[in-house]
Amino acid sequence: MTKLQNLPGPMLITGHTGFKGTWMTFLCEQIGIPVVGYSLEPVRDSLFDRANRRGKINEKFANILDPDVYSSFVQETRPSVVLHMAAQPLVLESYKNPESTFEVNVMGTVNVLRESRKNDFILCTGVVTTDKVYENLNDGRKYVESDPLLGGDPYSASKVATEAVVRAWQKIDGVEKSCPVVSLRAGNVIGGGDFAEDRIIPDLIRGALSNSTVIIRNRSSTRPWQHVLDPLYGYLMAIEHRLNGGPTEAINFGPIQESLSVENLVSIAMSSWPERIRVEFMKSTNTREAQSLQLNSNLAQSVIGWEPVWNQEEAIRDSVLWWKRYSQEKMTASEACKQDILKLLELKA
Repeated sequence: MTKLQNLPGPMLITGHTGFKGTWMTFLCEQIGIPVVGYSLEPVRDSLFDRANRRGKINEKFANILDPDVYSSFVQETRPSVVLHMAAQPLVLESYKNPESTFEVNVMGTVNVLRESRKNDFILCTGVVTTDKVYENLNDGRKYVESDPLLGGDPYSASKVATEAVVRAWQKIDGVEKSCPVVSLRAGNVIGGGDFAEDRIIPDLIRGALSNSTVIIRNRSSTRPWQHVLDPLYGYLMAIEHRLNGGPTEAINFGPIQESLSVENLVSIAMSSWPERIRVEFMKSTNTREAQSLQLNSNLAQSVIGWEPVWNQEEAIRDSVLWWKRYSQEKMTASEACKQDILKLLELKA
């Protein structure tokens, strides 16, 4: 497996208080990449909160929609690389607040890329989008980077618009030779510490911690489940590749195997914590969410040498076991994250 060679720092992570942002901060610290963060205040019971991360790095708690505040922080910290992760990431929330979803996901990206373009100390910007940008025909096919983009709900539509912004800035880079930009598309990430609403692993964990039955929707829906550390390491590899002159402008990260169903995921999770996880499946189907989704990661494998460390079953199991270690074995959130990161780096060595 290919490993990182020499990714410069500091790296500015927007959305560093989020689930993926917190994991990325831990990962970079373990690798030795200096990190600074720009994000909204952390949510109570989030991984950032549970790991007591406040004040551990140079950070600014502010809105990505405030370009002046963001610009001042960039000038203060002078990052070599920007990883833009700040977003409204939930499909069902986007139905409740479509306007703010578009504002944060689209105009937030504009603010980040505008700042990257005007500062020559920023060498590359990675923009995290999603596997849900593809026109989903629910046909079970694995989508590749060149497939048409079309959002079927406010969240995915906002990310398609984000991709349009990225593409426009890539055109500017091609003309002006300014800061290169790469779009990073990942499947459904899971892992320890996620406590967000309307996500299946967090729902199962809330049920386990409160000793209650969890109602599960869309049991037959399939998703490309993957451990959060796999795409995060891939993001770093893709940025390094772009820094070294690689022409790749968008890249998928997802499991190699066929996507597992929600029912498969629940079965694996229950077997990992049988005494605590209890579920009941809804008979009706929520039509606001796609029934099937798969991602083709051949480009990531062939161009940058990325491969996932966890298969889907292992990712589900280790996500549940993280919470068992944290809640029953009294391991700290930081220690539990470090254990998974060391596993990743050992297999990447």
